[in-house]
Amino acid sequence: MIILTPDDVRKRYGQLFAQKFLVMVDEKAGLAEIREQCRARGTIEWDAANRLRAKGALRSACVEGTTMTMLASLGTSPAQFGAADREIGGQALEGVEVQGDEVVTIWSGIAGAGVGVAACLPQAPGVIRAEYPSEEDLKIGGARKNRVRIVSPRYEKITIGIDDTDTKEEGATWVLALQCAEACSIPGVEHLNMRLVQLNPAVPKKTTNCVGSALNFAVRPGRVDELLAYVRDFIESRAVSDDTGIAVYRGLAFADESEYLRRVKTDILTVPEAEAEAERLGIEYIDSTGRKGRIGALGAVLWANRGLEAAGLYGEDL
Repeated sequence: MIILTPDDVRKRYGQLFAQKFLVMVDEKAGLAEIREQCRARGTIEWDAANRLRAKGALRSACVEGTTMTMLASLGTSPAQFGAADREIGGQALEGVEVQGDEVVTIWSGIAGAGVGVAACLPQAPGVIRAEYPSEEDLKIGGARKNRVRIVSPRYEKITIGIDDTDTKEEGATWVLALQCAEACSIPGVEHLNMRLVQLNPAVPKKTTNCVGSALNFAVRPGRVDELLAYVRDFIESRAVSDDTGIAVYRGLAFADESEYLRRVKTDILTVPEAEAEAERLGIEYIDSTGRKGRIGALGAVLWANRGLEAAGLYGEDL
């Protein structure tokens, strides 16, 4: 086995195009979420199409701008290149392994796609080292097949829902939530994204739009408590409402589907209902008020990774 650092890879092949690589793990669910950022959208879309075709350990992949988000199963699953073989190339995620404080993702590629996994991805910021099975795997281009094991730090995903920090007279929850995320400088904490979640606009007690805010973070082991304390203190010290709710979920997937995914957008709920459903799903409230903001905070967590539909009314055809 040949082991190269990202600097070694750059020296060997020159500076290429990968700009970020990050892996979050949820061992209870048997899943990993992989974030990969490239300098160009075309390459990331082509990689996504090829990896989905090859299957392997990959369950899903989506592209937003120049970033691909992949959901994968833990363990190994041989790729099925099919028609995308030596004639037109191919690329696959064959496995994800957790090794203590590190995560190993296992890749294979053929032809130009082999250059991507052997020379480009291993030099991305976030990679610790790349392990090549043999010298042949270091020869890129042409019709060659390349294999590599990419080692990166282990993260977990933390989703935080926030609601009711404002009043009809002042404040905006989405502004405060985004300020909180952007001001976070805790080592080992990466802010992934922020999402506005449209809740039921027909509820009688609201400001105007009835929108909750969700923050997603990738967090290194041992940093979760520090992050949650920071978020609670930042939000509650700046909120202008006494009804602020803050809900937290640790993981990549819920064990059960929740009817509240719909109900927070269509029904008028009570705080006890929201609290009971949060407890069932493993969502924790960290606010100190225990008031109506907990309903919207639950809704923000439930919709935090749902894309454009999170911002719309339930069932709306946008």
